[in-house]
Amino acid sequence: MTDLCEPTRSRKPSAPRRATLPQILNAAEWTFGTRGLKGTRVEEIAGLCGIPKANILYYFHSKEALYQATLARLLDIWLADADEWLSPERDPMEGMEGYIRAKMAFSRTRPEGSRLFAQELLSGGQMIQGFLKETLRAHVERHAEIFLAWQAKGQMRVIDPTHFMCLLWSGTQAYADMQVQFEALLDRESLLDTDYEAGIETFLTLIRPLFVQLG
Repeated sequence: MTDLCEPTRSRKPSAPRRATLPQILNAAEWTFGTRGLKGTRVEEIAGLCGIPKANILYYFHSKEALYQATLARLLDIWLADADEWLSPERDPMEGMEGYIRAKMAFSRTRPEGSRLFAQELLSGGQMIQGFLKETLRAHVERHAEIFLAWQAKGQMRVIDPTHFMCLLWSGTQAYADMQVQFEALLDRESLLDTDYEAGIETFLTLIRPLFVQLG
C-alpha cells in the first residue's frame, strides 16, 4: 500500500490512522492533480487521510487555502533540483544529466503534482502569480548566470538560458502531463522505468552537442 509521503504514479495514496501535515498535503496533491480545484472536495482528501474534514479545516481554513499550500510545497520541491545539480563548479554535462534525471524522476513519481502545476498555468496562473513573477523569475535569473558562466569558459555553446530551461521543463514534464499520449504511442497500459530511461537518453543525446569543449 502506497505511503502518502511517497506519491507514485497511477496509485491512490493510502490512509494512515493519523494524518500529519505532509500526509494531508500529499493527499491534496493527488486529489487536486486528479480532480482539479473545482472538482475536489475536502471530504475526499479527509477520507484519504482517514480523518474528519474538520481536522483539515483546522489547519487550512478553506479548500482554496489548502490548494495554495499544496502548490507552494510542490513548487519548493520542484525548484530544489536546480540548486542541487547546477553550479559553476560542477562539470556541465554531469550537472545537466543529474538535473534531467531529477526532473524525469519528479514526473515519474509525482505525476499528479506535475499536472496540478500544469492545470494552474493553463487556467491563467492566478494562484501563483507571485511565484511566477518573483520566485521563479529570480530562480531562472540565478541559474541563467551559471549557463552564461559555462558559455564564457567555452564549456557550453551560446544559447538563450531562459528558453533553454523552459524547454527542459516542458520536455520532462510531458512524461507526466501527457502520460496518456506516451502510453498510447508506446502501446503501454502504463509507462515502464525503461521508457523514462529512454526519454532521459534522448534528452542527453540532444543536449550533448551544446556542451562539447569549445576552442
